[in-house]
Amino acid sequence: MNSFILGFLAIAVNATLTVKSPAFKDKDFIPSKYTCDGLNINPPLTIGDIPKTTQSIALVVDDPDAPKGTFDHWIMWNIPPLAQIDEGSTPGTQGENGKKENKYTGPCPPSGTHHYHFKVYALDSMLDLPVGTDKKALERAMKGHIIAFGELTGMYKKQLHAEK
Repeated sequence: MNSFILGFLAIAVNATLTVKSPAFKDKDFIPSKYTCDGLNINPPLTIGDIPKTTQSIALVVDDPDAPKGTFDHWIMWNIPPLAQIDEGSTPGTQGENGKKENKYTGPCPPSGTHHYHFKVYALDSMLDLPVGTDKKALERAMKGHIIAFGELTGMYKKQLHAEK
């Protein structure tokens, strides 16, 4: 059994998703292409071990190391239960990130090395949420519908002269 924190609740699920990226390994550095120093597009993700009963996938990318508390980089739900999310794609409904925009915004730490958590949730339903929903509202809507969870963590330190 896998468990994780959703908002202030500890959630237990019976299945674990495998979340990887061909662009970087778990707990490794995210290439600058996917950050504010590069093209600022989402990296490709592969999702394995998706339960057969999955109706949709939700994705939250956040940075708990941000100076003013956790910063949300990407909020998305109603993603079809696909084995991959392509680079620079938007396969679901996007919510409001920390910049109050409905899109991916790449890592851009003001200083030091930050950790970026790509959290993937397999859900037993589609979610009836409007575009622009924030992470807290998404978490409330997912409560009771999560059947599997997986996470990929990447790191990033702002570059002085990054390649684009």
